[in-house]
Amino acid sequence: MVALLILGGLLLILAGLAWLLVLAFGTSLLWGFGSLFPPVTLAYALYHWRTARKAVALGAMGFIPLIVGVTMMAAQQPERLQAILSLKWLDEGRGGASELDIRLAGELNGQRFRPVEAELVDGILSLREGQDFYARRELVIRLGRQPQGALELDVLPQDPGPQPEVEISWLQPEQELPEARRIPRGYTLHLKLQPVGPNRLAGDFHLVLPPKFATSLSGRLELYTDRLRYRDGRVDTRFDSRDTLAHVIRDYLQRRFATPEVELLPLPPVSLPAAHLELTVEARVRGELQRIPVQLERGQVKGWHVRGDRFPPLPKATPAAEAQADATPLAVEPSRPVDRRLDFSLPRLLSDPAPYQSLNMRLYTVRGSTAEGRFAGLDSEGRVLLQRSLGGAGAASFSFDVEDIAHIELLEP
Repeated sequence: MVALLILGGLLLILAGLAWLLVLAFGTSLLWGFGSLFPPVTLAYALYHWRTARKAVALGAMGFIPLIVGVTMMAAQQPERLQAILSLKWLDEGRGGASELDIRLAGELNGQRFRPVEAELVDGILSLREGQDFYARRELVIRLGRQPQGALELDVLPQDPGPQPEVEISWLQPEQELPEARRIPRGYTLHLKLQPVGPNRLAGDFHLVLPPKFATSLSGRLELYTDRLRYRDGRVDTRFDSRDTLAHVIRDYLQRRFATPEVELLPLPPVSLPAAHLELTVEARVRGELQRIPVQLERGQVKGWHVRGDRFPPLPKATPAAEAQADATPLAVEPSRPVDRRLDFSLPRLLSDPAPYQSLNMRLYTVRGSTAEGRFAGLDSEGRVLLQRSLGGAGAASFSFDVEDIAHIELLEP
């Protein structure tokens, strides 16, 4: 209804302008060509009001449904209106603009592949073309570990032993879920990436899959190593991501309890973009587990912040305090947490979903499609919900009936 009001108003305005242009040409060619420019159009309407009044009235009528539609959208869907007014959709129409220096040439499944998003998070390197929940084309390389610092890797088809798993997926216009192919070995891969800035790697990338997959990619690649964004050397709290929220909450808790010894546990599922969020977070403060409710707000200038935050910055540690901390005997290393992937299965997930909230999962349907995202719980009808980040565009959620799931994997401990 809102879209129809806005569209109807715009059509009436355009019809009025077209009619006014026809009347101007009917008056004289000079007025006609001059009315192609807005100032002359206004002058014609005023000078020949008796002739132009009906066309002006038709165009003016279009502003009524246009204003009503925009007002309703501002009340019901403020995020959508903000996205329209920000003109970001113009960049998406040109294939999406990227802040990264990605100069790769090649194809995926026989189609030209020009990724605009690249990241290496939790040991998973992904290149995406398109910014929807499912990319139009996507390449994923599961390295198995998150590198610290530079990353150099060379894989040849004849190399023995387990190798990083490569997965390609593509979305056809008539399909709801992408088709995917997994390639465990038999490919050529060269990675030589060096740290650039606080959370980027950049360097050479070269990949050739076996001929039947019609996939090769080569050139210079720059990617993010987390979902934080920086501005003037500091975290940009205006960027919508779970990592940004975790950074803001961790900083708030450190200042609230006047200690840097804060270990923030994974956040509950959130839907971004949003203007405000109410969460109950879990954190270990000086080793003690606490559950703390926080109310987050997003300002245009300040970005994400905790409502009512008036706590001062942490005092800088003095050299004497640092020396005393270094002299403190090391505590006994705690036992490693149990890897939840070992006993994971679909029946176990359905019977006890709480321990798996917000963890990365990969799901295979009985029709051969695949989906990946963070587990967001079960809905009222028992469907499995997956949520996937869209970067700066927020997040999207999809649900899957249990009978349509052939297999499901947990991708992190």
